[in-house]
Amino acid sequence: MSLWKRTIYKSVCLSLALLVAVTVFQRSLTPSQFLQEPAPPTLGLQKAQKPSGHRPNPDNFWKNPKDVVTPAPTFSQGPQAWDVTTINCSANINLTHQPWFQGLEPHFQQFLFYRHCRYFPILLNHPEKCNGDVYLLVVVKSIITQHDRREAIRQTWGREQESAGRGRGAVRTLFLLGTASKQEERAHYQQLLAYEDRIYGDILQWDFLDSFFNLTLKEIHFLKWLDIYCPNVRFIFKGDDDVFVHPTNLLEFLADRRPQEDLFVGDVLQHARPIRRKDNKYYIPGVLYSQASYPPYAGGGGFLMAGGLARRLRHACDTLELYPIDDVFLGMCLEVLGVRPTAHEGFKTFGISRNRNSRMNKEPCFFRSMLVVHKLLPTELLAMWGLVHGNLTCSRKLQVL
Repeated sequence: MSLWKRTIYKSVCLSLALLVAVTVFQRSLTPSQFLQEPAPPTLGLQKAQKPSGHRPNPDNFWKNPKDVVTPAPTFSQGPQAWDVTTINCSANINLTHQPWFQGLEPHFQQFLFYRHCRYFPILLNHPEKCNGDVYLLVVVKSIITQHDRREAIRQTWGREQESAGRGRGAVRTLFLLGTASKQEERAHYQQLLAYEDRIYGDILQWDFLDSFFNLTLKEIHFLKWLDIYCPNVRFIFKGDDDVFVHPTNLLEFLADRRPQEDLFVGDVLQHARPIRRKDNKYYIPGVLYSQASYPPYAGGGGFLMAGGLARRLRHACDTLELYPIDDVFLGMCLEVLGVRPTAHEGFKTFGISRNRNSRMNKEPCFFRSMLVVHKLLPTELLAMWGLVHGNLTCSRKLQVL
């Protein structure tokens, strides 16, 4: 073989050797594997290589397909966390062209402008309140400026319990708030509220203004929160921050109740008529509600409901337009479900006697037999709590349970 032929032959062999070395390196194969015929791909590998957007689990890769247990599909009934993170709400200016709208008072116009804005971001959240077995969740409507009322409740009927007795679960307490209604106070009070919440960890707050008409927002926000974070709670007590509550009597009343029943009990108003006097706090114009009477509803000062009903109530409320009176709105939601609230003599949301000057409204022996009495200032609540739970001697005990 001539010299130039031997040179070309060596060059070709070297090039081929380099090509083989590079290929082996790229495929991370040993030379013996490279020289073997590739095995036909298995069905399992074909599925793993299919571009499905999911990476194969390395723990399952080497297992026999018969040994791999395919997890059962799970179906979510709703969001697993609060899913509103921004305020995306604009006024419904189409209403301005309606003649009936132009004749309304400014606060009703404001309500109707934004009635379609149902849910807002959450600012303070405590889902851990529902960890473990919660028998009774005590929920209190409050506003940012009324720290003294919240503090009085924490010292009295809002005290949490690890057990409700008789093998029942815990009693937990939460306060429901919006933001300060006055712009100039908002930043200052928000800082104070954040500090209060760091101490107690019992405040739920959403990013809407605290106002009378927005109490309905507070109702639907809590029902949604309950559905997300507290689906297994047995019972809920919901009340105002100016009421007296007797927790022992509440728990005694609930002793033979079941969380699955349609329990909604309080001081129920039957055949209540919409108030048409414009100077009244509860005035409602005819264009907003034209019927002669409201459905039965429990006074918002305080009521008890079963956990199962509360979750159904959330979805019923979502089918209705918001109404500016919160306890009436809940009555409308109950009507959608075909549930009638139950009246109970132990709930006195207008005082033990409707005559505010009556001595009965100051008599601790009456309070000792009640479940809920409205309304008391913080100093009055603390004083009455001390009397009721002190060495009180009464001539007879009322049987209201």
